Amino acid sequence: MLGVALGPSYETRAEITMLERMGADAVCMSTAAEVAAANEIGLPVACVSSITNWAAGKSPARLRHEDVTAGVAAVAPALRSVIERLILALA
Repeated sequence: MLGVALGPSYETRAEITMLERMGADAVCMSTAAEVAAANEIGLPVACVSSITNWAAGKSPARLRHEDVTAGVAAVAPALRSVIERLILALA
């Protein structure tokens, strides 16, 4: 299950604990809200997300913004490839 949090911000340990108790396996900053808004006005939606970091309190190391941006940079080439293939398939 995906937990949704409003971004851009990092969740606190208390928010992560609450989302876990609700059954979340991952937390999404904004994708789910954007998909819901598009669905509300009848737009077709394809969604691709990437988990870039451990949640607050889930890693032995302290969460740092630099680690998150490094995670984004690491997956960017693969995500670009997926999006390019999706666009070509829809064309």
